[in-house]
Amino acid sequence: MAKLKTTGGIKITTLISSAIILTTSAFLFSVVSTASVRKIALKAGFVSQPSADRFSNKIVPLGGGIAIFATLFVFILTAAMLIKFLPTRFDSLAQAANINLADFSAKINQLIIVLLAITALFILGLLDDKKNLGAIAKLATQMAVAIAAAGLGEIRVEFFIESKIITTLISAVWLVVIMNAFNLLDNMDGAAAGIAVIVSSILFTAAAFSGQIFVGGLALVFIGAVLGFLIFNFPPAKIFMGDAGSLVIGFIIGMLTLRTTYYHELNSGKWYPVLLPLIALAVPLYDLGTVLLLRISQGKNPFKGDTQHFSHRLKTHGLTDTQTVLTLYLATLTTGLGATFLYQVNLTGAILIFAQTIMVLAIIAVFEAANKNDKTNI
Repeated sequence: MAKLKTTGGIKITTLISSAIILTTSAFLFSVVSTASVRKIALKAGFVSQPSADRFSNKIVPLGGGIAIFATLFVFILTAAMLIKFLPTRFDSLAQAANINLADFSAKINQLIIVLLAITALFILGLLDDKKNLGAIAKLATQMAVAIAAAGLGEIRVEFFIESKIITTLISAVWLVVIMNAFNLLDNMDGAAAGIAVIVSSILFTAAAFSGQIFVGGLALVFIGAVLGFLIFNFPPAKIFMGDAGSLVIGFIIGMLTLRTTYYHELNSGKWYPVLLPLIALAVPLYDLGTVLLLRISQGKNPFKGDTQHFSHRLKTHGLTDTQTVLTLYLATLTTGLGATFLYQVNLTGAILIFAQTIMVLAIIAVFEAANKNDKTNI
């Protein structure tokens, strides 16, 4: 990815103003799209009914994923077309970033791969929202899309591994894990969308530190798109994203983790910033791991929904929906903010940040264990 090399006062101002305009535009587009989709979904009867795997006890329109996807699709496609046919539009931005316009053109194929990938996942999710596809079919399609994206779009890890086959497979598995982490996390109003905004903001910070203008720009569009939806999804939710949204969100976040540069051999040679994605995504990964383990230990289908997620277990302590998602946000912020310091600290500092993350998850585990004991004593 293209990287920033030098920045003066005027250049920084240009970059900041471009970032604000990009994020705000995506946010407003998403707000209008979400409001429009909500009205159409209500009229068409495309709604989520109360079910055993959700605490929601009311009918809520689906389709939020359509608005998120539409925002991402329009902005990415527009960027690809401008780069292809009107590259001079990026003159001021290229000068501010001190990169050659040819670097913009070199990214068109990657943008197209991203568009194709999120389109395939959006269609998969939309079909699942309507017909409830089987877990095997969903996983197989996700893996196929992930392998294609990693192999053809260079959305893969490159840390000290030279084999393209190995990096493609590792990256594909990682993408599928993150997609399903956010798919499972979408079990309560505002949970998946809010955490996605926090995590992608952390990743944007890492991309900015590495001077990656394309990764940073995509992160900003994504943040704006999800924030526009979150306005309607924060408790009490007026619309749900469905699998059509959670799979796309998971893929974009997974892609951002893979395309952000963490290792800077010429600057410091520190390797431990590569742990940033794991620390930033600690809460979603904790939820994914504990839910799957609970279901397997109980002899249940690990892919069948239930109310044993972290958010659900918090609610059993008497927290409201708003208090529950704010707790999730704070836990994610705590681990994510620590992750941003991995570039500045030495190995001892990195160990402390990693230990802090483990302790945050341990506090969560103790809190949940206390709830089990309370039930036992009743």
